[in-house]
Amino acid sequence: MILGVIRTLILFAVVVVGLRLMGKRQIGQLQPYELVIVIMLSALAAVPMENTGVPLASGLLPILTLLVAQVALSFVSLKSQRARGVICGTPSIVIENGKIVEKELARLRYNINDMLEQLRSKNISNISDVEFAILENSGKLSVIPKSQKRPLVPADMNLPTSYEGLPVTLIIDGHVFLKNLAKINLNEDWLRSELQKFGVNDLRDVLFASLDTEGKLFYQSKSRAM
Repeated sequence: MILGVIRTLILFAVVVVGLRLMGKRQIGQLQPYELVIVIMLSALAAVPMENTGVPLASGLLPILTLLVAQVALSFVSLKSQRARGVICGTPSIVIENGKIVEKELARLRYNINDMLEQLRSKNISNISDVEFAILENSGKLSVIPKSQKRPLVPADMNLPTSYEGLPVTLIIDGHVFLKNLAKINLNEDWLRSELQKFGVNDLRDVLFASLDTEGKLFYQSKSRAM
């Protein structure tokens, strides 16, 4: 019983570390070969978990082999454009200059209904509004609308805009991020005095607090029920 638990935790840790090595991508963003590796990893890990008669080393060896293969393929595809095309494939243009590319749809076995579904998910209901649509290696559809159908942006009207950076997180669930405060040349005393202006005397009572690039402090206190 205890042996089974220990084996399971070891295999779980190895698979989690392996997935972390593959990067921070979701399943839908994985390349085909990466998805195959994920499926094989789960299958290989299940065998020594279910059968304690299988030596743990025998279960870990194929898992580690797959991880090494994934890292090697990623490195090769990073360094070689030709290898990247073979390993990962290349994006395909399915709508070009406002016209559906029938030959490409047939080659990919990608039907128009699937394409329309993905267009609708991007709030585009009319193919005539699309200049280019590109089917990426992940299976997602990237859409470039025609210039007349794109949202209006300040640059279109020659309007100047101010810089918008990312807000800096200062507190999460009562925990103060001192490193983030140091990055913006502030300290905990400043934070405490600013929050006291809003009637917050204990930083542990703050659920979330952040500071934007304009110097505006946002905060939310914890619910009393919590």
